[in-house]
Amino acid sequence: MATQAVLFDAAGTLIKPTHSVGESYASIAKNYGMRVAPAELFNRFRVCFDTASPLAFPGAAPDALGALEQDWWRRLVRRVFEPFGPFERFEAYFDELFAYFARPESWQLYPEVIETLRALSERGLKLAVVSNFDSRLCNILAGLGAASWLDDIFVSSAVGYAKPDRRIFDFVLQSRHLAATDVLHIGDSVANDVGGAANAGLKGILVDRKGHHDADAIPRLANLRDILDHLD
Repeated sequence: MATQAVLFDAAGTLIKPTHSVGESYASIAKNYGMRVAPAELFNRFRVCFDTASPLAFPGAAPDALGALEQDWWRRLVRRVFEPFGPFERFEAYFDELFAYFARPESWQLYPEVIETLRALSERGLKLAVVSNFDSRLCNILAGLGAASWLDDIFVSSAVGYAKPDRRIFDFVLQSRHLAATDVLHIGDSVANDVGGAANAGLKGILVDRKGHHDADAIPRLANLRDILDHLD
């Protein structure tokens, strides 16, 4: 059957930080007496993020979700700074950092995002985000002007499962009465997006703006605009 819906990952697919994670972590940390090079913090962040427990809270009450999300990020950020000695003002630092990444201006859309969402919407396709993110994402996408083109925003923290677990995709399909064979999922992670979609019977497509992956091995887009040709 023809494609009826397109799902998108968020960070690395639709949006990216205005400043690199390392730069943001380091710049704010200086105000709290902790000086670490941005590159060191970025490397630590990647290690800690990639080895963290899923950003997902099965069965959590909606009114408990905000605290659970903050606690998850607090543990991760604390791990990031562990090799660099005592951080006496960590709690104040974390509060500012968490608030910083909640602001839309701390993020930017990739250049082709709005035109691509508009073109897909004009074709009558359902559009949604499926992201290993927390509740801040809804406000971020709204502030950047992307949310108005989306039918839904699903974040792992609220759904209770994180990619590549197929259950986050199953939840989306069931809640919107979609068949897996009618849905595409686009993201920048081979494991979470391409693999996760495949786990649930969807077709996963990699957005690979820097050409790091073999085009013959993985369905691949150089940018989101290319999805239009793919659908044609």
